[in-house]
Amino acid sequence: MTEAQSYCREQYTDLATIHSMKDVDILNNVANLSRMVYSEDSYRAWIGLYDDLDSWRWSLSNTSFYKYGEKEFRRWASGEPNNEKGNERCTQIYHDGRWNDVNCDTPLKAVCFDVQGPNVTFVLINISLSWPEAQSYCREHHTDLASVRTMAENQRVKELLGPGEEVWIGLFRESWKWSDGSNSSFRYWSLYEPNNYYGNEMCVMADFGNSGKWEDWSCDKKTAFICYRDGPVSQKVINVRLKKSSSLDLNDPAVTEDILKKLRRRLKDQGVNKGVRLSWKKQADGKVFHRDDGEAKKRRKKDEL
Repeated sequence: MTEAQSYCREQYTDLATIHSMKDVDILNNVANLSRMVYSEDSYRAWIGLYDDLDSWRWSLSNTSFYKYGEKEFRRWASGEPNNEKGNERCTQIYHDGRWNDVNCDTPLKAVCFDVQGPNVTFVLINISLSWPEAQSYCREHHTDLASVRTMAENQRVKELLGPGEEVWIGLFRESWKWSDGSNSSFRYWSLYEPNNYYGNEMCVMADFGNSGKWEDWSCDKKTAFICYRDGPVSQKVINVRLKKSSSLDLNDPAVTEDILKKLRRRLKDQGVNKGVRLSWKKQADGKVFHRDDGEAKKRRKKDEL
């Protein structure tokens, strides 16, 4: 799969991202099965979907709810998360306040929460539900399954639990990602897939002998693959905040170009090295960066002291 990914990025844009049944129908129509006969597992081809084992996020996705660093708060038990049984994508909290990854179909009680402005109330739900059922229940009767942003909030949730009790919280692993970074949520799995049958099946093939449905496979399998080429170009403006050294002029062209080079290198290290162009947007006064007002006030107070 990694070889196919490299080829697609060099020759086209990336491995194929599938957005809808329309895309599936197109691929089924163009697949030439007579050229996809292998010594074993014929009619299959890599697409761009893969399993990112570190992709944890909260059920409540509203970014304004989280201060800097709060989305990344974790309180895992020792050795967790370990995806021990190959399908542990949801999070439970133990009575001692530590967390564990577990199969999302496990029936457990849950902690929901109500959010009203800055006020957060945690609520224990004394019904055994799967994680998706708990999420639906919390969203219907409260705000969502609980996000735990700090040690203080973790302690508040812990205090709701009795001895030996284990309950759901809102952290889950939506681990299937697209090679090109697309956020397409479309899935077309074969029956009983993904199953991680051999314990290391983290890449995805489409089986054109089965209507193009998807299966998880070990990434070192050698088979055909599907690339795609970019369509229309889109532009997105992203605000950047930097901590500035007192001796560094961030509006010096040499400095801004050096920052761009580092950003490009970071994208390349993350596998995004084709089809993306970075540039600075100058403001009305011709400058790229301005000092943050809050930072400027701190500097004035320091100077006065």
